[in-house]
Amino acid sequence: MPEKLSRVMAIMPHPDDAEFGAAGTIARWVKEGKEATYVVCTNGDKGSSDPDMTSERLAIIRRREQTEAARVLGVKEVVFLDYPDGWLEDTPDFRGKLVRLIRKYQPDIVMTTDPYRKYMWHRDHRITGVVALDAIFPYARDRLSYPEHIAEGLPTHHVREIYLWGAEDPDTYVDVTNTFELKIAALTCHTSQIGARIETLRERIRERCEKVGQSHGCSLAETFRRIVIPY
Repeated sequence: MPEKLSRVMAIMPHPDDAEFGAAGTIARWVKEGKEATYVVCTNGDKGSSDPDMTSERLAIIRRREQTEAARVLGVKEVVFLDYPDGWLEDTPDFRGKLVRLIRKYQPDIVMTTDPYRKYMWHRDHRITGVVALDAIFPYARDRLSYPEHIAEGLPTHHVREIYLWGAEDPDTYVDVTNTFELKIAALTCHTSQIGARIETLRERIRERCEKVGQSHGCSLAETFRRIVIPY
């Protein structure tokens, strides 16, 4: 991240998505003095195969896990929108909530899931990516869009760059050699989702990061599709 870009916001569909997709990069930027904010769109209340688990209990557990994972990474604040897992829709209400948060926190960079993967992709991921991109441009920029925010004292905001994780055609590679262990530590917080699989996941994620990193001059790297927004 260039020196002049000092604030980053990660908009994720479910608790743990940012840890899988971008935690090494987020941890690196935080160590470099950048300020990070998380926006968690759903409460993750469907992510369990345990026959004794309820959606109500799971939502509480996953909020706690995400809060702890953010603490491990040094994320300054976590905002929970608490939509039900699997039920995100591209609506003016959802878009307006993201626009409001972008105007409130004024991020230079927004990270989110790439909505344009082919064929199989969780609906919440697709919807989150689309709505986040629309919220960034043009809605957060335009004064006459969601004017109630302006009445609250929230100015319009121009996001400078977007980093999409999960992209099938990435063009940006971030060296996470020194923050890979923080990424794994943050993932470990999501016990309800990972449980005893952490070592298997660790090796799988390391292999993927090594493959990318070694072809781009470092040991371990995360990949993104990067969009620079001209104004």
